[in-house]
Amino acid sequence: MTLQQLSVFLENRAGQLCEVTELLAENHVDMQALNIAETADYGVLRLIVDAPQRAAALLREHCFIVRETPVVQAPVPDKPGGLNDVLRAIADAEIDIEYMYSVLGQKNGLAYMVFRVADPERLDAVLTRLQL
Repeated sequence: MTLQQLSVFLENRAGQLCEVTELLAENHVDMQALNIAETADYGVLRLIVDAPQRAAALLREHCFIVRETPVVQAPVPDKPGGLNDVLRAIADAEIDIEYMYSVLGQKNGLAYMVFRVADPERLDAVLTRLQL
């Protein structure tokens, strides 16, 4: 399933991440997945939330730099080799994964991963054929 991911650029200083989570919490935006990547000068917080347009607007109103990106959320059997089976199908389709991270929680014995790829629709089609 293709979703909108928010990438929020953060200064490398104490409390910056808490400012984001506090703003979202105060406005009843539910975070479903998150990942932080960092460089020497700043961090990039990647978020999947239940209301991406509203969250992006809130963050921008509070002077955060936000980028919206399509990503694919994929179910992964929560068992040994479950992720490998999904990655094998993606590799066999010759789809390059730019990055990936996990979603918070599980449902019905499935974990979920978020994938950033150049062609989200193509990845959706590959994952649909797996019938997870």
